[in-house]
Amino acid sequence: MSMKIIALSIKRTLKYNISLLVISSLIAFTGCKGKKTDEHGHAAETHAEEVDNGHEHEVGDGHDHSSDKSQEHSEGDGHNHSDEIGHEHEEGDGHDHSTDEANHEDGDGHNHEKESEHTDEISFSKKQAELAKLTTETVSPGIFYSAIKTSGQIQAPQGNEVVIAATSNGIISFTNSSITEGTAVSAGQSLVTISAKKLLEGDPAAKAKIAYETALKEYQRAEILVKDQIISTKEFEQTKLRYETAKTAYEAQSLNITATGVSVSSPISGYIKNRLVAQGEYVSVGQPIATVSQNKRLQLRAEVSERHYKMLKSINSANFKPAYDNTLYRLSDLNGKLLSYGKSSGDQTFYIPVTFEFDNIGDFIPGAFTEVYLLSSPQNDVISVPVSSITEEQGLNFVYLQLDEEGYKMQEVTLGQNNGERVQILSGLTNGDKVVVTGVYQVKLAATSSVMPEGHSH
Repeated sequence: MSMKIIALSIKRTLKYNISLLVISSLIAFTGCKGKKTDEHGHAAETHAEEVDNGHEHEVGDGHDHSSDKSQEHSEGDGHNHSDEIGHEHEEGDGHDHSTDEANHEDGDGHNHEKESEHTDEISFSKKQAELAKLTTETVSPGIFYSAIKTSGQIQAPQGNEVVIAATSNGIISFTNSSITEGTAVSAGQSLVTISAKKLLEGDPAAKAKIAYETALKEYQRAEILVKDQIISTKEFEQTKLRYETAKTAYEAQSLNITATGVSVSSPISGYIKNRLVAQGEYVSVGQPIATVSQNKRLQLRAEVSERHYKMLKSINSANFKPAYDNTLYRLSDLNGKLLSYGKSSGDQTFYIPVTFEFDNIGDFIPGAFTEVYLLSSPQNDVISVPVSSITEEQGLNFVYLQLDEEGYKMQEVTLGQNNGERVQILSGLTNGDKVVVTGVYQVKLAATSSVMPEGHSH
């Protein structure tokens, strides 16, 4: 009887131990299998605590389970897992992951950082800048004169021109072959001679001399006869009239008669504006030969479209660039002033004339056509740059900025109005930028010829 009791007790004990072992295995198996893993195979949850108080179970899967929440698992892939936020993973690809911003080394040797350096910087040495006579201007808001761009013509004012006419019939011969449009002449200088010696009608100068000498003899004889009352007083007066007429005609030509013919001189100093006859051409008395202009004061006549009529009241000066010269002239530097602007268009055109007057202290040619920039009221706090600093590529406008002593950069800008001297900048520049004014072409060549080195940094 006692042996049965002992056997029954041993049997119950074995069943109890087997049950505990099965339960522990199920708990361990369920806890490991229920974990969620991320893309690196890291555990997203901690193992559940053991049901048994303080019992440690060794299961065939090789895991070590404990009641502490921070558990460390050694798995077959060599990963070390922990519950702290800053996990450190050692993986087969050799990457080091952390919560800080990472610096990545690419295969091309580039070093990428949060803030990139300039990659479009143009290298232009001090020596190159000196050879190119490079100059810069610091950008700052200032006064800008808006303008109306149009065309015009330089003219000589009335009263400063003289038309030289022929004083005799004959063949023209210029005293100097260099006498043409633009030639400077002085007062009293002979321009042409007119000869009629070989003409059928004879030389008028010789005729005038003969007529004068004949009239003089008749007048002297008439003086004696009238005293003796041989001729009447009426006859004497007629003889005297013929004499004075012949004398006037002869004296008018005798002062200018030369061996080659009648000389025609310029009454004023100036420039030949127009030469109206050619060498060897026949002229008659009173026919225009040439026009001489003094050119002390010149006029600038601009033709303005009717759509700008309301702006003409604010026009007070102008800049202009003649077609034969690439220089821009300012009327303010030439003692210029506005004379008038038309109240209506003339000559059945759609343009309104605006006339200025200025001193001729430059090489200006009366009659030359020119570009005109009519300056309107000034505007304050406007960013502008000289026209020479602007370059254009594929429809876009650029300037070059100086970054340091030998570094430059191409900067795109949006242009506003152009007054011939400066251009308004609507966007692209800020106060304090250094813009290249002269030597722009050389900097542009340096930009196009530069080669980007390998391993450059961003």
